[in-house]
Amino acid sequence: MADQPLASENRISDPGVPVIRNVNWGGLRALYIKEVRRFFKVQLQTIWAPAVQTLLYLVVFTTALGARGAVPVGGGTVAFADFLAPGLIVMGMLTNAYANASFSLLVGKMQGTIVDYLMPPLSTGELLAALTGGAVTRAFLVGGAVWLAMALWPGVHVTPQHLWAILWFGFLGSVFLALVGVLTSIWAEKFDHAAAVQNFVVGPLTLLSGTFYSVERLSPTFQAISHANPFFYIISGFRYGFIGAADSPVLLGSLVILGVDVLLAIIAYRLLATGWKTKS
Repeated sequence: MADQPLASENRISDPGVPVIRNVNWGGLRALYIKEVRRFFKVQLQTIWAPAVQTLLYLVVFTTALGARGAVPVGGGTVAFADFLAPGLIVMGMLTNAYANASFSLLVGKMQGTIVDYLMPPLSTGELLAALTGGAVTRAFLVGGAVWLAMALWPGVHVTPQHLWAILWFGFLGSVFLALVGVLTSIWAEKFDHAAAVQNFVVGPLTLLSGTFYSVERLSPTFQAISHANPFFYIISGFRYGFIGAADSPVLLGSLVILGVDVLLAIIAYRLLATGWKTKS
């Protein structure tokens, strides 16, 4: 009987009362570190290879094709190499954010290890934040590697003029593609499904968003189509951070992408919470 008060004092919580009442920062940090370590162990493939591949795009378009003319942007003109470089940087960031986020849950479903994501004491929001955070980290590492390679390449000027725009639109764009990757990994049942989204959705929308050309040269019809593409606002705002000019209002692009990110986050949260295609 004398031991009963001591046992009551040592008990962590009453039965049925959650121990972690707010954010599980420890679990969130652990899953985030796991996601980062997963791609960092093969950094030659996940970081440096995309940087080299993106630099080759710049070499081909500015050297092999002799594309050195001026491009109209925001009422002025800018050298083609300086116009192209920011678009290539953010394109590398977007595609790698998608690749990282679309892999995590999908490989867990295929290998039967998805329980490692669903069983730990993590809320749906914490799980989504860790997966998105890992993808965004990879995107910024790839973007930094691509920027460094282009900064050393002769004839290309990638000195930031508005650092806040580079970081803000890089972040918004990386979150956008990370959430698309999470949604893909929830829906997909095999790697072919994720590759199909990459090849038939992400890739075409990225290439047709003004990465390699200015939308001011397009006809009014195709300009309207370009403005309906969310990738256009990401690339335009990101490019503004380097050259100080954009194809569309920076504030408008920021609001559009922020709204799309919030919508995708809500959808991904609901799907993860209900366990659609992730829980039997």
